[in-house]
Amino acid sequence: MSQVIEKKTAIFSVSAADYLDIELPSRVKENLRITVSERAFVPQINDIQADWVASIAVPAFKLIARRRQKSPARSFASIGTGVGLDALAAIEILGTTEVGVTDLYPDVVDAAAGNIASNTRPEHGLKLYAGHGDLLTPLAGRGIGFDVIYENLPNLPLADAAALEVERTSAGYVPPRLENVPQFANDWMLVLHYLALRQARDFLNPGGMVISTLGGRVPLGILADLASSAGLKPSFLTYTWKVQGEAEDIVGSYAEWQRQGLGPFHFYRAEALEEAFASIDLEESGLRALEIEKQIAPLRLDAIAAWDALQHGERIGHTVAVLKSELD
Repeated sequence: MSQVIEKKTAIFSVSAADYLDIELPSRVKENLRITVSERAFVPQINDIQADWVASIAVPAFKLIARRRQKSPARSFASIGTGVGLDALAAIEILGTTEVGVTDLYPDVVDAAAGNIASNTRPEHGLKLYAGHGDLLTPLAGRGIGFDVIYENLPNLPLADAAALEVERTSAGYVPPRLENVPQFANDWMLVLHYLALRQARDFLNPGGMVISTLGGRVPLGILADLASSAGLKPSFLTYTWKVQGEAEDIVGSYAEWQRQGLGPFHFYRAEALEEAFASIDLEESGLRALEIEKQIAPLRLDAIAAWDALQHGERIGHTVAVLKSELD
């Protein structure tokens, strides 16, 4: 894989087989050439196990593909697609032929749409819908529905709206939201996830699902309540862990919010999570998520303790839940 920087736009190439952990791709090109616009978050291609799409979304998509063999997910939407690698993963793994992608800014969406179109094999017959704006709003009014809607949205409210104009950030959004949001979603900083789930009800095909990939820094019961409060039926597809990316910024932000009375937010020493999850089968992890959460509870660090451990050179991790939300 390689990467070059052109002004403030990153262009990189990555092997689809390596990124998706497959033998050979049949629907996307063997070498993915990806343009990252100025305001899009740069994927971690030099450490694929730390990359969110590669390490969390891709295994979830593979599990969905195995479980939906008799009713493939032909249509897929991504809320906040970034560079579009999530959509390319869905095309290859789920066999998706109809894709909708959204993100906040036109330059981000234009680059993502270009990446998706240029890296999908022409014979696959892709139909692509792309629009910039808030959550699923850019796809409204087009008469389309989706079998799978995927979201990996920011949690942390930013104090300065200008930050999103100039910084690549995967964790922050600008409050406040004007919609009616349950207090618990505000308290646990899950506002955008709740709103995405609420909007998704109008875009789901019968038998469809919303896949929310969520850093498990909050109790699993709270994540399930998000779906229930949005009028959807929750379950967990997978429950795993990863090293905290951008640890100084993210752990520090959670620690500050905890000092202000929110939380407590859950972190762990990375070595403890690695050992705890070593014998857990990914396919069974979702069914056992609540049991696993209870088993590892003694290993927790709250955000302030995690920040202190980080300052002493320790690697900090967190659990990751893939929440599946379906129409009742």
